[in-house]
Amino acid sequence: MATDPTQRYYRAPCPGCGAPVEFKSAQSTHAVCGYCQSTVVRSGEVLTRLGKMAELFDDHSPLQLMASGRIQLDGKNVPFTLIGRLQYKGDAGVWTEWAAFLSDGTLATLGEDNGAYVFTRPIDPGREMPAPERFRIGTTTAINGKPYSVAYTGQAQLISAQGELPKLPPLGQPFGMVELRSSDGEVVSIDYGHTPPNVERGRAVLLEDLQLQGLKDESAKHEKGRQFSCPHCGAPVQVQLSTSKSITCGSCASIISLDSGVGGELRSAEQDEPVQPLIPLGSKGQLQGVHWQVVGFQHRMGVEPGDDEHFGWSEYLLYNQKRGFAFLVDSEEGWSMVRPTTGAPQMAATGRSATYMGTKYDLKYTYEAETTYVLGEFYWQVTRGQKTTNRDFASSKGLLSMEQSPNEITWSAGDKISSDTVAKAFKLEDKKDVLQRDDPGPFVAKSGLGCGTIILLAVVILILLILLSRCSSCDPRVENCSSSSSYRSSGGSYGGYSSGGSHK
Repeated sequence: MATDPTQRYYRAPCPGCGAPVEFKSAQSTHAVCGYCQSTVVRSGEVLTRLGKMAELFDDHSPLQLMASGRIQLDGKNVPFTLIGRLQYKGDAGVWTEWAAFLSDGTLATLGEDNGAYVFTRPIDPGREMPAPERFRIGTTTAINGKPYSVAYTGQAQLISAQGELPKLPPLGQPFGMVELRSSDGEVVSIDYGHTPPNVERGRAVLLEDLQLQGLKDESAKHEKGRQFSCPHCGAPVQVQLSTSKSITCGSCASIISLDSGVGGELRSAEQDEPVQPLIPLGSKGQLQGVHWQVVGFQHRMGVEPGDDEHFGWSEYLLYNQKRGFAFLVDSEEGWSMVRPTTGAPQMAATGRSATYMGTKYDLKYTYEAETTYVLGEFYWQVTRGQKTTNRDFASSKGLLSMEQSPNEITWSAGDKISSDTVAKAFKLEDKKDVLQRDDPGPFVAKSGLGCGTIILLAVVILILLILLSRCSSCDPRVENCSSSSSYRSSGGSYGGYSSGGSHK
């Protein structure tokens, strides 16, 4: 177990049932008894029972209490152990945060962020935090002199907890939550469930980089009780992921809200004009070295401001137990693989470019997006007719997309991939023709002109000379000499990647 052997542990009997309750960190003030679920508070050498904690919502996470690992902090490889687990619910969904006990005796947080993991530590913001309603989506604020973009504001509440924990907000009582993100990939969380607000800062991490030991076996998933009848047609519906907030009925394709959890009041919305996914739900494939499973599908339509011509694209929601969620996007411009970013790119004042992780991306499209059809499971509350404002950017290093809703801005980044790669990954070689797109070459600036380019230019010039010669000799009394043409980009997009909101 990755803890400092000199750390003094404290153990006392639970006031509710007498079972031993142990505190490893001097910073921990609360704990949940593993036997009777009593919430106890530590005051000196005395434990006081506050009440009973609600049952945990099984999120099928590979993490569990007492799992240990290592994290790079300030150039050092620091051991840590997961000693507590908190579950929150907000308008963006349900998420889990783990209390990580570092070997220096301090506490940190390992939380889930848009299907990824973020490791954060408490910081002193250097100033008094304004009220949460003072933060406006898309504006910039500073923490210790560093600029951050306001990515999310909303309400959250603690719904359950387990293990050893820092001071807890009142169970079930809403409090403000604000998320800030920087152009170099940092995220700052401001939790107004404490007085003064708790401020933490961190970055995205991969579970494999944390050298974790003691993870839950994948076979330990417990899916009992995750089946119910469709409220519209009565057909059985099976939920595969406990984090799902929406699911569609396999019989009537109605969208079913799971916002209250299975067993709560289920609401459904009928869908018509089905759009069948080219990659079947449940398909498994390997892309970019990761094994993914297709768990959701949505079709979306976009329209540029001031235009009445719509364009469409499809998004496949992919899931991996350790990597979380990603999107495989099928648009007129080809296939792309993207994931929500932890940080927030810095957009130029003109809106014509954005900079992220030191790379500048140029604006290609601005459009309004709307969800028109969905299938499968989603970790956010998806509804038909959801609308967002989107901007797509591109650079030699890949793609970048911004999606804005009333209370959140989500950025996504990724790369284009070839149709052959998609077909091979999901073993769909027999559908190669259907999956085929105009796969563009890589975004690489080339110096000089190749022979093929020179020949092509020569042919174009020759055609223009012929046309000019023809028009100069044209007699309008005999021929129609006027010519007109119009061209409009097909639009397309890199995704309009519905992240469904952040974890807070």
